[in-house]
Amino acid sequence: MRKKIININDKLKGQVVEVTDLIDYQDGSIVSREIIKQDTGTLTLFAFGEGQGLSEHTAPFDATVYILDGKAEVNISGKKHNVEKGQMIIMPAMQPHSLQAVKKFKMLLTMIKA
Repeated sequence: MRKKIININDKLKGQVVEVTDLIDYQDGSIVSREIIKQDTGTLTLFAFGEGQGLSEHTAPFDATVYILDGKAEVNISGKKHNVEKGQMIIMPAMQPHSLQAVKKFKMLLTMIKA
């Protein structure tokens, strides 16, 4: 008998969830959890410990960052933005950007490819 692998998407479909409960902080680390992964885009949760961040990089598609908890500094093409709980910012495709935890924060990253 084969063991059925349960995908996180299967458990969440049709369910009401508290998004911030789907991921936990880990001191000194960045934790991520992919919620949806399709050819057309992704939905990923992140939890950043205080002082943690993602170094400058580019992406081929626009991406939205919605802050669920805490506060982040988002740098887009050299311009710094402080983004707090309940706020969102769109990071344009092909523009260098980085993120840094001003204090620990959780975010929902949405990237639509098509």
